[in-house]
Amino acid sequence: MAVSSTNGIERRSLRKWALLLVWIGEIWNIGEAGVALWSGARADSVALIAFGLDSVIELFAGGVLIWHLSREWREREHEEAAEKKAQKLVGITFFLLSAYIAVQSIGTLLGWFAEPRESPLGILLVIASAVVMTAIYFPKMHLSKKLGSPALRGEAIESLVCDLQDLTVLVGLGANVLWSWWWADPVAALVLIPFLLKEGLEAVRGEAEEAE
Repeated sequence: MAVSSTNGIERRSLRKWALLLVWIGEIWNIGEAGVALWSGARADSVALIAFGLDSVIELFAGGVLIWHLSREWREREHEEAAEKKAQKLVGITFFLLSAYIAVQSIGTLLGWFAEPRESPLGILLVIASAVVMTAIYFPKMHLSKKLGSPALRGEAIESLVCDLQDLTVLVGLGANVLWSWWWADPVAALVLIPFLLKEGLEAVRGEAEEAE
């Protein structure tokens, strides 16, 4: 009984640390989304706006995980069904984001919308985001193994992969600043579409969860 009680206390402590890390990611994504959307609108940057909207999607996905970790394991079947519905909704938002990027990027390249301007703030934001998400990725993975939580592991991997993919945004923004290649901005945004569609398909089909 003493061993069982100790294990229970340790597990609750680990869950609290896991929740703290997810909350840190959520708070960062709130600021990230706000800065990216604001700076993207000021610079007419498709890539930055896409980056900000992707942060909004990550916010929703993180919220689902917080709900999942905050509840007890009772009514597990009901929780799993609700989580799958939320996961499908996240997948649909990836499709909508892809459609927005396609229309906005192609329209910008064809001259229908204003040419993107330089955004040093956007460059700093993307770099900072990659550093922060990488820093919290490793403790999340450690805790996911301790807790035996595929949901936490999946969220950690998804957040890191999304931010590494978004480094293509850095290439587009950097090319615009260094060589005034305004077209690199919408092209960088278009490069994100295959990754976003892949994430969306996995979420809708539930493949990411089954793979765990």
